[in-house]
Amino acid sequence: MQKTISPLTQASNLHLENEHLKSSNSFLSCTGSIQPSALGNAQFKKEYGLKYAYIAGGMYRGIASKELVISLANAGVMGFLGTGGRQLKDIEQDIVHIQSKLTHGQAYGMNMVANLDSPDTELATIELYLKYGIKCIEAAAFIRITPALVLYRLQGLYQDEQGNVRSHNKLIAKLSRPEVANNFLCPAPQQIVQQLLDEHKITAEQARLSQSIFMCDDICVEADSGGHTDRGQPAVLLPAIQSLRDQKVAEFGFLYSPRVGLGGGIGTPNAAAAAFMMGADFILTGSINQCTVEAGTSDTVKHMLQHINVQDTEYAPAGDMFESGAKVQVLKKGSFFAARANKLFQLYQQYDSLDALPQRIQAQLQDKYFNMSFDEIWQQTKDYLLASKRPHDVERAEKDGKYKMARVFRWYFAHSMKLAFRGDEQMRVNFQVHTGPALGAFNQWVKGTELEPWQNRHVDKIADKLMQNTADLMNAKVQQLLAANLVYK
Repeated sequence: MQKTISPLTQASNLHLENEHLKSSNSFLSCTGSIQPSALGNAQFKKEYGLKYAYIAGGMYRGIASKELVISLANAGVMGFLGTGGRQLKDIEQDIVHIQSKLTHGQAYGMNMVANLDSPDTELATIELYLKYGIKCIEAAAFIRITPALVLYRLQGLYQDEQGNVRSHNKLIAKLSRPEVANNFLCPAPQQIVQQLLDEHKITAEQARLSQSIFMCDDICVEADSGGHTDRGQPAVLLPAIQSLRDQKVAEFGFLYSPRVGLGGGIGTPNAAAAAFMMGADFILTGSINQCTVEAGTSDTVKHMLQHINVQDTEYAPAGDMFESGAKVQVLKKGSFFAARANKLFQLYQQYDSLDALPQRIQAQLQDKYFNMSFDEIWQQTKDYLLASKRPHDVERAEKDGKYKMARVFRWYFAHSMKLAFRGDEQMRVNFQVHTGPALGAFNQWVKGTELEPWQNRHVDKIADKLMQNTADLMNAKVQQLLAANLVYK
C-alpha cells in the first residue's frame, strides 16, 4: 500500500529542499566567484543580521569576554559571552556593558552551560537573560531538556501574520550526540510545560503554542574541540545530525527547518572550506579566539597558546563532571595539569576515601599537586558549598568518604583554572587551559605573518581573514577542477 503524505509534510519537505538549494547556490556571486559573505545559509545570516555565517562560541568563565562579543558584533559576526562558572552579578554587569555599547541592533548572544549540580542556577541565569531581553542563547553541554531552557524558549513564542509559530528567543544548541540532538528537534516536553504553567511562569497560550515549534532554532554540531568534548569526527557527526534534522522536519511537519552548523577543529581555511562543502549552514570557532587581545584570560596563557602545535593538547577529566569520567581537552605543552588530573581520577576509581590512600600518595598530592593539606581544602570546599546553599552536599561528604574525596579532588580543577586566569608564573605547571588542536593549526597557518604574535590577533580580524581565505581557497579549487576538466575533454 502506498503511503499517503500529508499536504503539510509535502510543504515541509519542499521548504527543506528549497532551503538546501538556497544554501548551496548562494556560494556563487553574480560574477561567478565565491564570496566570503555568501558562504553558508543565507537565511541564517538574514535572521541574525550577520555579515558571515560565522559565530564564536562562549568560552568558560568569561574567556569569551564582553570585549570579544562587542568586537565581533561590530564586525557583523555573532559572539556568545562566556558565562559558565561565573556569578550572576558579574554576568549582569557584562550584559549591561554590552547593551550600552551595542545600540544599533548588532547581533550577540549569551552562553548557557548545563548545570547538573544546580538546576536552580540554570533557572536563575535564564531569568536574568529574560530580564534583560537577551534574544539568543547558546545552550552547551545539555544532555536533556531542562525547565530553564523551556522557560526561555516559551516566553518568546508568538504567531506571525500567517499563523506560524515562532520565537523571539533564539536558541542554538551546541551538541555532539544524535540522542541529544533528538531532544532539541522536538517540541518542549509536555511534563515540563505543565510544570511551568502550574508555577505561573508561562501562559496557557504559550503552553499551547509550545507543541508547534522545535526546542531549537539551530544546531551547532561540536566535533573534537577544546573543553568538554566527545572527540567526535566532523565528517561523521555532521551528516548524521543533518539526516536526523531532515527526518524530524518531515515527522513533525513544521514549516521551519533548523539549520545545522559545525564547530570544533576549525582554525584554518581548509577546515572551514571542508565544513561548508559538507553542507554546514554556519561555522563556529572557539580555541582560536582564546589567543587574542580580547580574550578574557591572562597574558601568560596567551603566550603559551601562541606557540602550540596540533599535538600539544591532551584529554583530562572534567572538573564539573569529575565522578562520571567526562573529559575536557586541555593544553599539554608547558603544564602538568592533564597528567595530574588523570592521576586524580585514577586514584578516585581505585580508593574509597582520602584516608585509604597510601601515605606516599597523600604526601605527593598535598605537597606537589595542591600545595595545601586535605583538611584545608575541605574547609574551603565546605565554606563554598554552604555559601552556595548546598548543606546537603556537606552532610553527604561528611558521611561518605568517597564523595568527600571527589569534592577535595574537584577543588584542584577549580584552583588550576584560577591560576591560569591570574597568570601566576610560579604555578604555571598547574595551569588548566581548555583548548583544542584547531589553535595549533591556526598558529601554523599564520606563522610568519602579522598574526603570529597574539598581541596582533583581534577576533574580528581573524573572522575576516578566515572567511576571506576560505573563499579564496574554494575559488582556487574550482579553477583547478575546471582546468582539469578542460584538459580531460
